Amino acid sequence: MLKPLHKTAFLAIAMLLSGLSSQAQYNTLWIPETLSGTTFNLALRDTFAQIVPTGQQTITAGINGKFWGPTLIFNQGDTVHMNVQNYLNDSTTIHWHGFHLPAVMDGGPHQVIPPGTNWQPYWKVTNNAATYWYHPHLHEMSVQQITKGLGGFIIVRDPIESALALPRTYGVDDIPLALTDRDFNTSNQFVDVPYGDSLLTNGVLHAQYSLPAQVVRLRILNAAIERSYNIGFSDNRNFSIITSDGGLLNAPVSLNRYLLHAGERIEILVDFAGQSGQSFDLKAFNSTLGGFIAGGESFPNGPFANYLGHADFALLHINVTAQTASPITSIPTTLTNNVLLNSASANITRKVTISDSTGVTSVPVLGPNAFVLNHRLFTIDHIDYQVPLNNTEIWEITSSSAFGHPFHIHDVEFNILSVNGLAPVAAQAGWKDVVFIPGKTGNTSTVVKFIAKFDDYSDITHPFMFHCHIALHEDEGMMGQFVVSDTAATTDVNAIKETGADFSIFPNPADSRLFVAMQSNDAKPYYIRITNVLGQTMYMLPQPDLSNGIDISRLKNGMYFLQLTSDPYKKSITKSFIKE
Repeated sequence: MLKPLHKTAFLAIAMLLSGLSSQAQYNTLWIPETLSGTTFNLALRDTFAQIVPTGQQTITAGINGKFWGPTLIFNQGDTVHMNVQNYLNDSTTIHWHGFHLPAVMDGGPHQVIPPGTNWQPYWKVTNNAATYWYHPHLHEMSVQQITKGLGGFIIVRDPIESALALPRTYGVDDIPLALTDRDFNTSNQFVDVPYGDSLLTNGVLHAQYSLPAQVVRLRILNAAIERSYNIGFSDNRNFSIITSDGGLLNAPVSLNRYLLHAGERIEILVDFAGQSGQSFDLKAFNSTLGGFIAGGESFPNGPFANYLGHADFALLHINVTAQTASPITSIPTTLTNNVLLNSASANITRKVTISDSTGVTSVPVLGPNAFVLNHRLFTIDHIDYQVPLNNTEIWEITSSSAFGHPFHIHDVEFNILSVNGLAPVAAQAGWKDVVFIPGKTGNTSTVVKFIAKFDDYSDITHPFMFHCHIALHEDEGMMGQFVVSDTAATTDVNAIKETGADFSIFPNPADSRLFVAMQSNDAKPYYIRITNVLGQTMYMLPQPDLSNGIDISRLKNGMYFLQLTSDPYKKSITKSFIKE
């Protein structure tokens, strides 16, 4: 539940920070470390960080650190293995935002990781080169856990992007920027609210960074709870957008403003050639936003009041320094040749509605005026759609809501077909996983259409999600779910003896590795959970590859229980083993 605002300290902090002018009063932008390869170890912990420069440290949560997490670098075609260890006091999930992967690996609200548990999803990276991210997705807890700082960037590289003359020296001319905002109380602690009074860039207040006098790449993520950012530069210079959420555009798009909504990412190229010694601000020009776009409102009080509402403010102070030894000095004229989906190939037009609902008493902040999808609040056991495997679908979203909502779908990247009958603007004419659904105009509903193909990862047990990416709206029920079903599957599981789902484990007792063998060749493990004698989950292993056994070396000596759910039977059997 969101807490009331604590404005007394904040207005003082926010006004102080907004009025800073001398370079000495800026704080150096923090650049997350990188992890590369195919195995990634991520440790989630409750911790502390000195975010406000003076006074008490702030209680935070971090991944391999005190706030936020490392930037993961994937190569298209690799199979990546994640070891996610939850040392938090609370359960959580980690969603791999924008990735095409099995639903059981997706990290949505169904893949809850209890405290003390190691979750080990893996998948083959098929996404195009672009900037993605990972973040918590625990139902009704997203606001709280994102506010504390859980999340991180993911960079995918592929042969097409790698062949282009683009800046890619991480931290030098290739810079990740996670934009968000926070409220602090008088003790410098976060307050869980939709809008904060203080802008954070990579977790840093009033950030500055030195960039070389050449073409620079900025990977910009809107990681806010709710706010949109109308991005531009203080001198109104143009910049070139080269990617949308899911990959390169066909050609750079030159703009001086781009409205980035919650969950969206863009990569831009900015030419600082010949400007060594000069300084500029990357800014949010939010004073130009309408009152029904997140961040364009100006509430004098209440839970949505904030110092940054309907205002212009700096995102990053940039100091231009000398060129590097091998600078990129020009912007390519072409990038790739996207083969987009053809609307004529669609099997179905699936109708989705967004509306405002009155009389809702079950949501603490938005009630009694909640935002809903398909005229109902989310419940964990309700499946909205069963999508046939290999379907190409047009999703038609009709919104009678007065407010604009960034709509995100898991599993697939899509192509926007139209917004109120008009083709998408050039910067959104590639691959997307978030699309902004504007509020209605007068009494006329907004209609947005996109097209996607659901070409693998069928699973009728675990669903994928679709939802508003404003975390408050998501937490309070503006979410639905679908399963991808293989209607051509012919396995008659009822005709096979139940013992076909049985398995053996060896050696028992075991020291460092435990092996599992299915009794039937028709069966394979769908999920394995290992618990201790107190019932605490130690390992969550979705669709595990058992050829090399299960590494149990980190378990303490004693008795444990292995529960195996088999595929296609979806029958669970539990057996004990001894770790020695």
